[in-house]
Amino acid sequence: RYWFALKYGCQVAFKQTSGKGASEADPSNLIQKQAIDAVTDINMLRVFKAFLETTPQLFLQIYILMEHGKTHFYQYAAIIMSFCGISLSMVDYQISLRKSLPDKDEFRVLSKFVYLFYKLLTITSWILSISLITLLSVRISLILLIFLWICGFTWTLKQHTTFCKSKKMEYLYRTVVGIILIFSFFNIKGRRTKVCVSIYYATHTVVTLGILFVYMFWKPSIIKQIFFTIVSILTILSLVLGIIFLVVYYSHLHPTTYCKPQACSDEVDGVAGQKERVKTGRFQNFLMQ
Repeated sequence: RYWFALKYGCQVAFKQTSGKGASEADPSNLIQKQAIDAVTDINMLRVFKAFLETTPQLFLQIYILMEHGKTHFYQYAAIIMSFCGISLSMVDYQISLRKSLPDKDEFRVLSKFVYLFYKLLTITSWILSISLITLLSVRISLILLIFLWICGFTWTLKQHTTFCKSKKMEYLYRTVVGIILIFSFFNIKGRRTKVCVSIYYATHTVVTLGILFVYMFWKPSIIKQIFFTIVSILTILSLVLGIIFLVVYYSHLHPTTYCKPQACSDEVDGVAGQKERVKTGRFQNFLMQ
């Protein structure tokens, strides 16, 4: 992927410097799109790495921190950086994805920041909640995670994705997406997801509140400890703020909300149909190289 991005990027750069006033039909535009698609694939793989590698390590760090209570400044710094890294990978993927789709408007600066805080706060709240229930019972935590993965995997099956060449790779892709859906919502088809997002975060809210209530009635001795008070406040506060940023983003700052429909009266013959093919082709041929 890095080789493709570098290769196509260099080709576009040299062609733009050598030729002036390139038209839309110029081959360099096609090469530029290939470069953007390669970068989008790279950012998607970075998202996979963030949730398959960084998130489990972060979850383990928080669990050990709450279990043993011995903390150092660098541990808190590492946890904060991990949360930020996961959230930034999601933002980078959304930015590059929208650049690769002609029918999607690009992010504005304010939209990027609101989307970043929405992801950062909701992921923080959820990982803290899972850490709390793991501290209570490792078995219950594993059952919950497996159940959530099954739900996410089932949802990806119903989406009928066709992003990979072989069925085995497609099921591997759906398996990874199921893991991502445990921790954060991930739109795998580029379609409207208002209902899905609402159900997803409503479920997270109910589970988070349920975990805190279980602590109150099952382990009343733990709630008197200072670490539980701090983690509980952070969990609730980040959840509430994350939902607020989520609502603001999708109601006012989502690119499809403020983008204006383009007139099609001046389309050259054949161009409209070509654009339509590109719209659907990007998602259908994702990770096909």
